[in-house]
Amino acid sequence: MKQYIVDAFTDKPFHGNSAAVCVMDRWPDDAIMQAIAMENNLAETAFAVKEGERYRIRWFTPMTEEELCGHATLAASFVILSFLEPDADEVRYTSISGDLSVRRIGDRFELNFPTYELSEIPVTDAMEKAYGARPVKAILGLDLNCVFQNEAVVRNLAPDYALLKTLPGRIWNATAQGREYDCVSRSFTPETTVPEDPVCGSAHCQIADWWAKVLGKRIIHAYQASPRGGELECELLSGERIALRGKAVLFAIGEIAAPLF
Repeated sequence: MKQYIVDAFTDKPFHGNSAAVCVMDRWPDDAIMQAIAMENNLAETAFAVKEGERYRIRWFTPMTEEELCGHATLAASFVILSFLEPDADEVRYTSISGDLSVRRIGDRFELNFPTYELSEIPVTDAMEKAYGARPVKAILGLDLNCVFQNEAVVRNLAPDYALLKTLPGRIWNATAQGREYDCVSRSFTPETTVPEDPVCGSAHCQIADWWAKVLGKRIIHAYQASPRGGELECELLSGERIALRGKAVLFAIGEIAAPLF
């Protein structure tokens, strides 16, 4: 079985967020997919099987199956539209998070993802200790999204990962209004083997949604300020949906030799 390694939300190798992609004829056991993800030791490995006109997609970290992953969906769409169905311009998916779609628009890919209900919660001393700086606001959705005074604070954070895990949320995001971008963010994932997500698409379903409403903009240009870095264009859509747009670049194509079935 072929396996593709793709850097998502970037147009340069060694930047953005890496994902492995396996597009298969049939599903192996869950334990095999989890073992492949563990062997890859990347933030995510995406598995997809075509079922009728759609692909069913699943995402695995080295430790567990995830309910949604933006960069691995972008990576899978890059593979399908570049190598498997090059005449198509759109991929439709069925997933645990509902129906998803990705369109190719020039050299970018547009993900149509759900937004999440967001609510402001009190800033606490525990947040300040965990992040290493005091947020000015805390917004809870699927993740904890802490807003800081400026971009420099976000870029210089050195959080205590053990303390982050005591806070509510799936991922612990830090964000601020940017100088060159509408917002600059970082996403911390200490419960995985990759403690800082290089570029997190699902986090921006919340971060960009919040900034769009605060800044009064429909389109948000976002930068993820991880060591690898990555760019996203995010547009609020009707029906509690958001478009995430970004580029992708192929890093490698390999072949899995281990028995799978």
